[in-house]
Amino acid sequence: LVGGAVVIVLIALATWAIISMTPPPSKRCGTPGGPPITAQRIRLSDGRFLAYQEYGVSRQNATFKILFVHAFSTFRRDAIIATRASPGFLEKNGIYVVSFDRPGYGESDPHPSRNERTLAHDVEQLADQLQLGSKFYVVGYSMGGQAVWGVLKYIPHRLAGVTLLCPVINSWWQSFPESLTWELWNKQSKTERFTMLLTHHTPWLLYWWNNQKLFKTSAVMESSPTIFSPQDMAVLPKLAARMAYKNQTTQQGTHESLDRDLIVGFGKWGFDPMKIENPFPKGEGSVHLWQGDDDRLVPVPLQRIISQKLSWIKYHEIPGAGHLFPNADGVPETVLKELLPIPQAS
Repeated sequence: LVGGAVVIVLIALATWAIISMTPPPSKRCGTPGGPPITAQRIRLSDGRFLAYQEYGVSRQNATFKILFVHAFSTFRRDAIIATRASPGFLEKNGIYVVSFDRPGYGESDPHPSRNERTLAHDVEQLADQLQLGSKFYVVGYSMGGQAVWGVLKYIPHRLAGVTLLCPVINSWWQSFPESLTWELWNKQSKTERFTMLLTHHTPWLLYWWNNQKLFKTSAVMESSPTIFSPQDMAVLPKLAARMAYKNQTTQQGTHESLDRDLIVGFGKWGFDPMKIENPFPKGEGSVHLWQGDDDRLVPVPLQRIISQKLSWIKYHEIPGAGHLFPNADGVPETVLKELLPIPQAS
């Protein structure tokens, strides 16, 4: 009897463990019980749908065509270079911006195998279906950097110019000095270290970890105030308007949006970004990397290493700025004027 009871308990525990570690099915838009389809969408070559939103002048009349890649826990409506720019700036300068929901976010279908390569090809297919031409600009913010590094690696011939706004860094990239990564690693909390190790080595446990209630998860997942600098705190009130639509960001489920973002961002990449070749060897375009030196999310010393290894990147480090600085007044205009050949009088 005792042996039978033990077996039953073990089976129950195993069942509970499997259930806890297994993400629920994604609630795809347009399916029974799923969110409604409200956005414009294209159908990709593998059958997935990609949702997008357009800003500025029309595609047909644009002088500059930009594809924007959103950050972690945001979506197509958070295209800060368009939504935070001063009224009329895009129209005055002939700028068209299209922002899309990365897979699993908003109204774009999930992609369980997404990585930096598939994201680059999503960008290319969106540009082609919207007829943006043989070359276009790409701007990515924070975790959107995974797609931007992907386009630099896999479709450099399609690029007119690129901007990375405080892109999230994967400490496992091989070109980082091991002594520096260890130094920064030891400054992190035990919880952050555990989350990063789990994300990189056992991503199948990430859903369980981010949803269990016994221990604290990462500061990012819990939106802890510790991730914001003083300048970030000053910028936060400007983002209050997004509370009206915030729930749409992860409406299909958090695993294929937030968890997948972490898995791709901090997983095992198919290339080392610091070995990418200059996509504009003749100076026909430019690549910019913007970083605040008080960013509490991205290790600034590692960002500096990237700018040193890739000397063709134009590195802009903003004193006192945190991770949210691209939302500050005047920043979108400054970023776009550096990227685009806009007349200085604009």
